[in-house]
Amino acid sequence: MNSFGRIFKVQIFGESHGLGAGITIDGCPAGISLSENDFEPDLSRRRAGAKGTTPRKEADLPEIMSGIFNGKTTGAPITIFFRNMNTRSGDYANLVASPRPGHADFTGKIKFGGHNDYRGGGHFSARLTVGIVAAGVIAKKMLPNIQISSVLVEAGGSTNIDQAVDKAIADHNSIGGIVSCNVQGLPVGLGEPFWDSVESLISHAVFAIPATKGIEFGSGFQAAKMTGWEHNDNIIDAAGTTDSNYAGGINGGITNGNNLLFRVAIKPTSSIAKPQKTMNFESGKVDELIIQGRHDACVALRVPPILEAMTALVLADLMLLEQQTKRIL
Repeated sequence: MNSFGRIFKVQIFGESHGLGAGITIDGCPAGISLSENDFEPDLSRRRAGAKGTTPRKEADLPEIMSGIFNGKTTGAPITIFFRNMNTRSGDYANLVASPRPGHADFTGKIKFGGHNDYRGGGHFSARLTVGIVAAGVIAKKMLPNIQISSVLVEAGGSTNIDQAVDKAIADHNSIGGIVSCNVQGLPVGLGEPFWDSVESLISHAVFAIPATKGIEFGSGFQAAKMTGWEHNDNIIDAAGTTDSNYAGGINGGITNGNNLLFRVAIKPTSSIAKPQKTMNFESGKVDELIIQGRHDACVALRVPPILEAMTALVLADLMLLEQQTKRIL
């Protein structure tokens, strides 16, 4: 499915080398100030062009098709479209017979009977995250007292990100990274036990970001090495403030008022310049594959604004759900 959310719902559409990509947002309250200029700060952070990112540069100019009138949201569905202006589809012609290792070329071909758009990854492409970032801008406006910040803290196993990226470029290879997210100002009470826990919903959204391979909240996997006495966060005031935050701001699936902390593991970009092996479905033999096209040496460099957006979508939906049940006003 291409939809996510209960009240604040988003639906992505488009392909990497089609006419463009975009998003439709339903459930946004009326009266929120919004213009094309509001999207630029986060879109510029996602945009390619910096060292280690793809040479493919798209303008990413948002075309607001509906849901905005006189600079305000109307309460109707908002559709935002981003045109593809810089494609080189010929670079992908050989992928019909020879799927790229690590990509969705093979699974997409089988699942959709060969009718999938394989150019640049088609609908599987991270190109579609441009719409997610746009929706995140709107969701952040619905959370004026909550600050969401995300940063790349490690690339290629090193905290020296520039050096790691330089090495990957020199080696004609790619590297992954770890992106952290910190949310401040959350009220106590968002989320539900079990299926709709805050961790469950955020994880669901985060794994929709292409290249995501793992997520951990608070102490994460380090918790397995700790004792309960070490790991428990002592409550030090009536607001629920704790003297540590191994829980990552969540207890029982519900926000506890402390900072929401989590980290996401991003895999290396699958398309690399080094020769690889793959099955040629026309010849029936394993052949050497040389991948053409323009790709990120470290796609994790562009993940922070996407991660912030995904987090904002989840939190905006949870806030609307809480308002609906009149538990948080």
